[in-house]
Amino acid sequence: MNKLSGLLFSCILLLAAVPAAVAAALTFTTLAGVATTPVKSADGTGSAAQFYSPRGVATDGVGNVYVADSSNNTIRKITPAGEVTTLAGLAGVQGRNDGSGTAARFLDPYSLVADSTGNVYVADTSNNMIRKITPAGVVTTLAGNGAQGSADGTGTAASFREPRGIAVDGAGNLYVADYMNQTVRKITPAGVVTTLAGTAGVAGSSDGTGAAASFKGLYGVAADSAGNVFVADTANRCIRKITPAGVVTTFVGTAGTSGMTDGTGTAARFSEPRGISADSAGNLYVADYGAHTIRKITAAGVVTTLAGTAPTPGSTDATGAAARFFSPSSAAADSSGNVYVADTSNNTIRKITSSGVVTTLAGLAGRSSSVDGSGAAARFEDPYSVAVDSSGNLYVADATDHSIRKITPAGVTTTLAGKAGSYGSTDGSGSTARFKGPQGIAVDSAGTLYVADTGNSAIRKITAAGVVSTLAGSAGSNGSSDATGTAARFSEPNGIAVDPSGNVYVADTANNTIRKITAAGVVTTLAGTAGTNGLTNGTGSAARFSVPFDLTADSAGNVYVCDHGNHVIRKITPAGVVTTLAGSGVEGQSDGSGAAASFRWPSGIAVDSSGTVYLADTDNHVIRQITSAGVVTTVGGTARLNGSTDGVGSAARFFNPKDVTVDSSGNLYVADRSNHTIRKGSNGASGSTNAGADCLFNWAESKYPTALFPAAASQTVSPYYFRYYAGPQAYLGVSSSDGHVYYYAAGKLSDIGALSGWSATAGCP
Repeated sequence: MNKLSGLLFSCILLLAAVPAAVAAALTFTTLAGVATTPVKSADGTGSAAQFYSPRGVATDGVGNVYVADSSNNTIRKITPAGEVTTLAGLAGVQGRNDGSGTAARFLDPYSLVADSTGNVYVADTSNNMIRKITPAGVVTTLAGNGAQGSADGTGTAASFREPRGIAVDGAGNLYVADYMNQTVRKITPAGVVTTLAGTAGVAGSSDGTGAAASFKGLYGVAADSAGNVFVADTANRCIRKITPAGVVTTFVGTAGTSGMTDGTGTAARFSEPRGISADSAGNLYVADYGAHTIRKITAAGVVTTLAGTAPTPGSTDATGAAARFFSPSSAAADSSGNVYVADTSNNTIRKITSSGVVTTLAGLAGRSSSVDGSGAAARFEDPYSVAVDSSGNLYVADATDHSIRKITPAGVTTTLAGKAGSYGSTDGSGSTARFKGPQGIAVDSAGTLYVADTGNSAIRKITAAGVVSTLAGSAGSNGSSDATGTAARFSEPNGIAVDPSGNVYVADTANNTIRKITAAGVVTTLAGTAGTNGLTNGTGSAARFSVPFDLTADSAGNVYVCDHGNHVIRKITPAGVVTTLAGSGVEGQSDGSGAAASFRWPSGIAVDSSGTVYLADTDNHVIRQITSAGVVTTVGGTARLNGSTDGVGSAARFFNPKDVTVDSSGNLYVADRSNHTIRKGSNGASGSTNAGADCLFNWAESKYPTALFPAAASQTVSPYYFRYYAGPQAYLGVSSSDGHVYYYAAGKLSDIGALSGWSATAGCP
């Protein structure tokens, strides 16, 4: 039997013999939006320039400002006159290539620093490397090899795990906040990497010397003129100090206690300190991301708020407390006493003078790429999560657009609630309502929507008519209190689900807990303990999670959780008993059963009526399926290969898919975040069809004798586009190798001929 015959015959046997429970590859098409990155990068002067989630900012000795333009994967340069150019990288294109200017590639660069000779060093976070850029824009890799690890060594022999902060001292040594390793690393000018403090993989808040110290979620690092290193210990909500001898102490703040209070030493409180820098006088400047403020710390440990008012976001230029920021990620001081801020969610670079006057140096806040329309005419800013109602309408939480979008079954997109690019917390109807970075959405049987309004730390409710109210929590007030309605508190909730009884479940991400809200608005903690993370199975508060990101509920009241930080999928019974359904806590990309399977930062989850779970395995760029027994298979995309291709199973491509939902017919919908599209996955085994495949069959039926094609008693569209004809026990398929149509019946394979112009997704030629 030739290769094609074998392929066809194998598929025939598979269709005839394999139980329906076995995963079938899905056929993916693009329902709404177009897979082109919205224009988010523009060189120019002042407000004519444009950035996309800038996270890092640094200054050099002659007044230039450098920006890690994270979501554009580029490094930008701003002159003192506000002229913005792209120093290295190409907007919207990721990679890890060394090269000059636009030939170089980066992947989510988080921070950067300039040395005394004008070289710029970049923490190329998702590439797990430290890069060097000369003043002429030539990019080389100083340390790291692209693979995650914690090895000390020289150059590419060393390894990092999501390095997020970087600083340089007067001798040219670099210091790196190695985020996922929970360590602070040191790199000499010769590229020799050592671990200065902390132990790889050990999270904590212990003071001590070298490996005896522990950190939790390091973001920023700074070095002063005396050789001391200061670290923004983000998840511990404090600033740590490391002496040249490696002795670690807590400089300001109290580990594990969040707040926004000014004060001295441990009396001060931070919400989410990220970027940190030092000036020549020994003062520190901290971007308090969660408080939307810029804080100043004197050498004596006195903390004050330099600009902004906690916890109110905005984009206002003004002086001191009258100014507003929106999730600032980095702050860098120059030699003249000015502080520059990467104002991430405003997509701007701000300047604060020594007297506290805030202006916008470059970029323009409030830009939006959101467009209502049909199919590919629609545009999404940041499609983060999706939900589908019983009528087949799809709802999208368009996160950084701060709006809730609706897509009809015909693919017509409208804005149901909120206003594109305008954030707030106002209840109201339609465009009068305001959200702040909504990242979770669910719909009940009556068509009522529930939204995890992440930036407001509140749970919102939207009627079918678009009337928005606050169900639980209070905008701007973070916490973990169980209570009724607005008296309850959440901390950056991401995922949300509703069960058939009207109970709402919330992945309370920053609290590492799963919350439950009854129809009457009574909030309780179903599983986990606020402020404590881990990977522990157990009942209720005895269980532990790490950054639970999304969840879904089945018809029996079980809740399934994307335990994002642990790279596992958890199951919670109605009694609150938590078990691990799949994954082992080690990131990877393997299909398999239970702990033999592995995921990489899974973010979105859904369950169908049969109890089958679907998963957006975000950093693997794939869609996974999990049976009730914990058997994991990949039904869309190929691990670690991103793209926007429509197609079947592994031939499809996604780019950081963030969420999934499934309708009553078994169709799957994907919020394909970095493609800015909504994708649809159809499973032929459940009776769905494909326009291109139907065209193939119609064409073949017109070419072959009618007697061979009676009305089919059953129809299946497989990964190879086969139709089963019950009458003659025949199969029809198309070969991807030569584009010919083949007919198989009575043990004989016949080449019908080429169908010019046909494709699996384009429809009839």
